[in-house]
Amino acid sequence: MPWHLNRSGRWPAAYLAGFVIGCIALVAIIDRINPPDMTRFETRSVEVRASDGSLLRAFPVEDGRLRQQVTLEEVDPLFISMLLAFEDKRFYTHGGVDARALIRALYQAAANGEIVSGASTLTMQVARLLEPRPRTIGAKIIEMFRAWQLEWRFSKRQILEIYLTLAPYGGNLEGIKAASVAYLGHDTRHMTPEEAALLVALPQSPTRLRPDRHSDAAFTARNKVLRRVAPIIGLDAHLADLAAKVPVGAKRYRPAIIAPHASSRLRFARSGTDVVINTTLDISLQKRLEHLAQGGARRVHEQASAAILVVDNRSRTVLAYVGSAGIGEKRRLGYVDMVRAVRSPGSTLKPFIYGMAFDEGLAAPETRLRDEPRNFGGYTPSNFHDRHYGEVSIAEALIRSLNIPAVAVLDRVGPVVFTQRLQDQGVPLALPGTEVPGLAIALGGLGMTLEDLTAMYAALADDGVVKPLGLLPDRRSDAVTGQPLLRQPARHAVARILAGIRPPEGRLVATAPVRQIAYKTGTSYGFRDAWAIGFDRDYTVGVWLGRADGTPILGHFGVSSAAPVLFDVFDHLEKSAPAPWAETIEATYANLNFQALPPGLKYFDRAERLIEVGAHVPNLNIAFPAPESVLEITGDTTPLTLLAHGGKRPLQWFVDGVPLPSSRWARKASYQLQSEGFYSVTVVDALGQRSVAKIRAVRQSAPGFEGKLGVLTPVAD
Repeated sequence: MPWHLNRSGRWPAAYLAGFVIGCIALVAIIDRINPPDMTRFETRSVEVRASDGSLLRAFPVEDGRLRQQVTLEEVDPLFISMLLAFEDKRFYTHGGVDARALIRALYQAAANGEIVSGASTLTMQVARLLEPRPRTIGAKIIEMFRAWQLEWRFSKRQILEIYLTLAPYGGNLEGIKAASVAYLGHDTRHMTPEEAALLVALPQSPTRLRPDRHSDAAFTARNKVLRRVAPIIGLDAHLADLAAKVPVGAKRYRPAIIAPHASSRLRFARSGTDVVINTTLDISLQKRLEHLAQGGARRVHEQASAAILVVDNRSRTVLAYVGSAGIGEKRRLGYVDMVRAVRSPGSTLKPFIYGMAFDEGLAAPETRLRDEPRNFGGYTPSNFHDRHYGEVSIAEALIRSLNIPAVAVLDRVGPVVFTQRLQDQGVPLALPGTEVPGLAIALGGLGMTLEDLTAMYAALADDGVVKPLGLLPDRRSDAVTGQPLLRQPARHAVARILAGIRPPEGRLVATAPVRQIAYKTGTSYGFRDAWAIGFDRDYTVGVWLGRADGTPILGHFGVSSAAPVLFDVFDHLEKSAPAPWAETIEATYANLNFQALPPGLKYFDRAERLIEVGAHVPNLNIAFPAPESVLEITGDTTPLTLLAHGGKRPLQWFVDGVPLPSSRWARKASYQLQSEGFYSVTVVDALGQRSVAKIRAVRQSAPGFEGKLGVLTPVAD
């Protein structure tokens, strides 16, 4: 008797237990060394979705295959019932291999001399989809082992979702999502019995049963599924008969490609392994505006493109992002994203030039200035059609978009200061070469994008802080704080002027009484770009039209080409309540008519006129506080005495653009410092001369400084 057998000739229990444990250990080692390859499942199509979860675009994986991730909640339960009834009735009870089905298949094969029925479970099919192999007995054994491995690692729900993601449906379609859109024309959430049965049948032979190529074969396979599963799932026989009579459509629907430029941008900018990118885009609005952009471009030129951006003012999230007049429009270079293309902004920066002048107390909307041929140190700008209007108010100059007044005001503000303030807000500017910014920037002599311009106008409509526009719901900008580009009085003054611009022809009756839109148009040099950017209380809209290759389109203006599209966009947006800038706000010269302005603000260039005729004009300067002073606040409020030398009285003092109530004939004024921070002190005389001092107030003396109110003197080391 062999030593390892007992007297009865049987294996001792200890040896049997050891053998079982050894087998289990061996299987565990093999499983650890050679786990299932999940690469194909992990390599899925990146999906970009709208704010309501609707699909905007799905990007193919290798070989152009669409393989979209799916969850059971996204699939009609009728399909799941049919799938399990047809493919694997005991899916929830077996451990990856259905022993009963396997024994039945072996018996039938032996009895008939050929394979009559298969024994593959859904889990085994998942194993084959993950690691495709030739149909051999060895491959079947490997699939069985892989099925056990999958059952150990994943829940039944997860295995089902893997199958629904990888199941082949012919051509480049993998997974039920892509198949449902291609063959049914809708998503997977709701299916009729004939639709569900068709999608159950197709993976049996995806090439031979493709409905768009072999509709008769697909019809037969679908009805086979209906006949088999109807009694199992309790489908009404009459309903099943009606479903079997419905013909199989031979059409293959193209997957939707909505917001293609925004989708591509987010796909390439994504971090991590997430395959679903949720956005803030409104799919209904996006579709309508894409159609609107195509129509606007066609009206301009056969090779013209268009771009539209819609932003929520409060959150700075993007609601619609139209990058061109059609991604497939080759003649229009529709693949170029004109939302991010750097172009000349034309006159669209003029509101900010005047706003900075208001902010610094250099001018008010009713301040008069000359619109006539002028020479600015060798730079001689001209108006459109070389027409001049003589003496105009700044409000009229902005409404008419006159060039010479804008250049004159920028000359006083300073082009370097102007561009620096924009860059301090994070606004990218494409300046020519390494040159110092010049006066030509008032007329579009630099490069900007529609995205950045729209962000600036959204700041003008809201709190004055230029914030990045967000396409992702978790990257809202409403929590971003900082110093505003323009303070509220200046913002509201500019907005009221822009709201007074006449709507484009044909829109006066239709739109103006319904909502108040503040907007500005622009046309770049050579008619290359037409702009219109506007806002109301809730939304800011940016529109660009032109040729993507920069070729001029003669007679192509912002007011005639882009402005009508802008107003059409607002017609698609919800009505807004009256904007705060439409109402009178705190005391400011932005609300005063010409006669009520102090002498120093009535004429922008009076001092220059006197200099031209040889009149002696004493220089005006602020004697106290000195520029760049650091002042200490000693209590709740600390009085600050302001003192001016020179100039011609009466004088008007401003702090942060707000006029101070003081005797205009005195050279002194008083202001109460109440909080820490930076202040801009300005004084203007009767001739329009002005002096500005930037100061800082602190609650306590900073380390290394000592002193009371006044200029603090550093202490020697």
